[in-house]
Amino acid sequence: MATSRKGTELVLLGTAGGPRVRADRAGISSAVVVGDALYLVDFGYGACRQIKLAGLDLAELRAGFVTHLHSDHASDLANLLLYGWYENLEGTARPVELYGPGSRGSVPPGAAELGEAAIVCPDEPAPGLAAMVRYLLRAHATDVNDRIRDNGRRHPDELLKAFDIELPAGVPFEADTAPAPAMEPFVVYRDDRVRVSAILVWHAPMAPSYAFRFDTEDGAVVVSGDTGVCDNIVTLATGADVLVHEVIDEKWVHGQYHGRDPVARAMIAHHTEAHTSIPDTGRIAHKAGVHTLVLTHFVPGAIDRPRWHEAANHFDGRLIIGEDLDRIPLSR
Repeated sequence: MATSRKGTELVLLGTAGGPRVRADRAGISSAVVVGDALYLVDFGYGACRQIKLAGLDLAELRAGFVTHLHSDHASDLANLLLYGWYENLEGTARPVELYGPGSRGSVPPGAAELGEAAIVCPDEPAPGLAAMVRYLLRAHATDVNDRIRDNGRRHPDELLKAFDIELPAGVPFEADTAPAPAMEPFVVYRDDRVRVSAILVWHAPMAPSYAFRFDTEDGAVVVSGDTGVCDNIVTLATGADVLVHEVIDEKWVHGQYHGRDPVARAMIAHHTEAHTSIPDTGRIAHKAGVHTLVLTHFVPGAIDRPRWHEAANHFDGRLIIGEDLDRIPLSR
């Protein structure tokens, strides 16, 4: 890998978790900037505006990575497709490559408490990233065809190419029964600035779900995506300089969803099993031996008496409680 001219930094574009519109935090998205090369992880609501506010240039975007296909991680992909035309995406020397999960194959079984549920788009109820991008273009075909003809824009396929991540042979992944089996990281992208590796993480029933590691000349950054406590995260993050990890306030969850009704029970189960509590983020960072733990994807996004600092009770390194547009340089 070539040495980056301006070093490497992590930029937290948006730090709110969940499909909510918040006044104080944008949706989840991060950038890894390596010299004059830009790489994006996740596209929560407002990500494209945050790119602008951070002073980043889509002309320098080389690749994007989607950890999983929940809306709070992918909703701004449409804006990248449709607004990127006018924000220097046409200035890239080659199509930007997008990598993310393929199809899980079928809809997941519903939470037992909720009973039978309707299926949306039963002919293809669980498209992967490549199909999602294709359908977004189809949904906006009226606009896209007009822009090409009236504004002289290049065809979107010349600007962005989406790929479903293919698991290595022998990984015993099964969406419903083994969404995050023990495995080794595998490379999904590389160029002269970075090597990006992926590993499956536990965000059941959303599967496949990935975490990503960016190895550069200046150090390594790992982005957890959404996950419960998962040995694969420790495997991926071992020895990294920075671990960017999702977090929930587990006490808030039990206070918010109290009672015995089916929806409350299902929400408590999802938050406590498919996400990571404040103490556990510190424990994971400690086990991986990372230098810096950066908390993001806050659930709740705003709280009167935050407890995020308590992660430091289980971790001896540097703790950063992330805020939108924070910049964290790497140096060795």
